[in-house]
Amino acid sequence: MTTKFDIRNLSFDELRNYCTSIKEKPFRAKQIFEWIYQEGAWSFDEMTNLSQELRDKLKENFNLSRLPIVQKQVSQDGTTKFLFDLEDHEKIETVLIPTATRTTVCVSSQAGCKFGCRFCASGIGGWKRNLTVAEILTEILHVKEEAKQHPNALSHIVFMGTGENLDSYENVMKAIRIINSKEGLNIGARRITISTVGIVPKIKQLATEKIQFELAISLHGYDNESRNALMPVNKKYPFDELMQACREYIKETKRQITFEYILIKDVTCSDKAAKSLRKAFKGMICKMNLIPYNPVSEFEHKTPSREEMFAFRDRLEEFGIHATIRTPRGRDVGAACGQLRHAHKN
Repeated sequence: MTTKFDIRNLSFDELRNYCTSIKEKPFRAKQIFEWIYQEGAWSFDEMTNLSQELRDKLKENFNLSRLPIVQKQVSQDGTTKFLFDLEDHEKIETVLIPTATRTTVCVSSQAGCKFGCRFCASGIGGWKRNLTVAEILTEILHVKEEAKQHPNALSHIVFMGTGENLDSYENVMKAIRIINSKEGLNIGARRITISTVGIVPKIKQLATEKIQFELAISLHGYDNESRNALMPVNKKYPFDELMQACREYIKETKRQITFEYILIKDVTCSDKAAKSLRKAFKGMICKMNLIPYNPVSEFEHKTPSREEMFAFRDRLEEFGIHATIRTPRGRDVGAACGQLRHAHKN
């Protein structure tokens, strides 16, 4: 049996062209987009302002279904983690993160990860494939629906789940355009963050995009040697080359970069690291997001003490580097990247 094409793979222009091709008025595309992305419809039958004939055609040609939920875990802090089953039975994770002022979804862009950072559960099982545009968007639509149970509607998107986003560049960028478009989810570009381990050519390509999203670099090391030890990607795109690409990105876009930096006891949380980062970031418009290490059984790393983490942050501030320590969320439900998916495979 041939699987129907998921309509959420279509951009607004592609859907409008489809409507024209079947002798429907172009404005039908706007109505369909609104039903999917604004009203949260999960079937064509819900689209009551479309003719029965058009709904039947859409059902005949396209799929518009939910992703089966294998597991849903709700943390004491309200963080909700979903493990979804894809059509080929690969599993992906998506996390809803509520705060007093916003609701964020942390999105996966790949099933597994090929980059194998030596502190992260995402890459332990290897890489399987890129997610389709529709799969990425469906993750978000599930969380948008779940967010109705919280005080704040879904407002922010972070591509910080499983997978390397710039390794699935075309699908991620197409999804972001739908997220950002007024016909789609209509979420402002500055509320969308793309994270990358540092794929230098793609960072340069990102600088040419005409969308003002936020860029986060998963740095996690303070020089070539420390990054080599934790992130195999550094052998292809060394620390200094990455720093130069970041400077070029800032110059081209006039936007600051956030550096994600994991705090591992006796590895990345030291005075030597702080001094090296001062040199690397000199004159750069940036900020640091310090992430306490979330233990993964396959790695022997330890989380620094609270005192060690705050001393490290204060040292960076002394050097003129704006740094904040991320409050761990959802630890009781394994909400770090890849943990639930990995646990389900074991």
